[in-house]
Amino acid sequence: MWDGTDMKGKPMRPDTAPRYTSYPTAPHFHAGIDAGTVSSWISAIPEGDRLSLYIHVPYCDRLCWFCACHTKQTNRYDPVASFVKSLIAEIAIAGKLVGGRGEVAALHFGGGSPTLLSPEDLTAIMNTLRGEFRFSADAAISVEIDPNDITEEKLDALASIGLTRASLGIQDFDERVQKAINRDQSFEDTKAVVNGLRARGVPSVNLDVLYGLPHQTLESVEATIRKVLSLRPDRIALFGYAHVPWFKKHQKMIDEAALPNSEQRLAQSLAAARIIAEEGYEVIGLDHFALPQDSLAVAARNGTLRRNFQGYTDDDCETLIGLGPSSISRFRQGYAQNVPATAEYQRRVDAGTLAIARGVAFTHDDVMRGWVIERLMCDFRFSASEAVEKFGVAARAVLAEAALVAQEDDPLLVRDGDFYIVPQMQRPLVRLAAARFDRYFSTGAARHSAAV
Repeated sequence: MWDGTDMKGKPMRPDTAPRYTSYPTAPHFHAGIDAGTVSSWISAIPEGDRLSLYIHVPYCDRLCWFCACHTKQTNRYDPVASFVKSLIAEIAIAGKLVGGRGEVAALHFGGGSPTLLSPEDLTAIMNTLRGEFRFSADAAISVEIDPNDITEEKLDALASIGLTRASLGIQDFDERVQKAINRDQSFEDTKAVVNGLRARGVPSVNLDVLYGLPHQTLESVEATIRKVLSLRPDRIALFGYAHVPWFKKHQKMIDEAALPNSEQRLAQSLAAARIIAEEGYEVIGLDHFALPQDSLAVAARNGTLRRNFQGYTDDDCETLIGLGPSSISRFRQGYAQNVPATAEYQRRVDAGTLAIARGVAFTHDDVMRGWVIERLMCDFRFSASEAVEKFGVAARAVLAEAALVAQEDDPLLVRDGDFYIVPQMQRPLVRLAAARFDRYFSTGAARHSAAV
């Protein structure tokens, strides 16, 4: 495990880099991709294609100050009910364009807080999805859950739609930290939700934890991790808090003087990872952990781990259709994103059109570099011969770049036979290694979060 120093034993300061849940990254999307473009892309979906669906619910009943998601707070259900009607309309539009050619292998509800939905609306959405799309018998259905939203009736509704994986946000159980990020959530309430899900036969539970939050200390992070482990989740996601107040204005509510510095963030992440690994979890990519029998761990072992806007995944679908405000779709031809403003999103879909705001069409170079970046982010290595096999003579460009990186002092990559590998002690900086193959990174104006 990396100890936070370079190859000469000197401390390394983490820089900033994209999270590489896509390539090209979202700051490089543009308005040249519109509803007409995406309609043609959907119409080109091959017969029998495996599809993944993502639904973004853009509401929460509280605004957590650390959050960087596209969401808004509401204390009334009327706006949510209105959104659900528009979402159902969008599902119908997309379903008609697909025309039954694909089969849904994965469905993910994100937000915002999907569990803000009433049991009746959740059921109505699921019934519409099954009416417009063909679902495989073993489709994975996952939902992001805020334990504070949950009732027995909502747990029953989640079980009734065929939930296969629940993802619970925890962040930190320390009361001082929770107050600093405006998120009160007791361990007892979280445990009750986990137990309720398991009692209803939900086979997989994922718990999300953050380090780098205001007032977090090494001791408080370790205490939270041990409580998380006592629930024995199937997966754990350990994310570094991304402080981006220039992007999310409500993060200005966080006292920057209370944020851990780079060295403290690194110590927190390393300590948490060590404790999780000691409890028998396998390390998955940069920031995920899974029990050995979990499908994510299996994918990591057999080289089929993927990365998308939900992070690390075993979802191998080439087509991802995003529904709801700000949601992002991925097609073989490129990315497309819906308008983020809920009112404008509703206006467009209620008028019978897709709500596409922007996107990017792939070039051959994008696909090649995206493959290299994904393999580095997932496997910490890529094969030179596989790159040539996949991309032909064009692969010479990235291989030449990889060779230059490997020749540097304290390189982020080393050559080992056919592979370019991120050294073990440099793996927390894999985003920086990936950025070396990002042809847009050095020319873009986007600001990014800390790489650790």
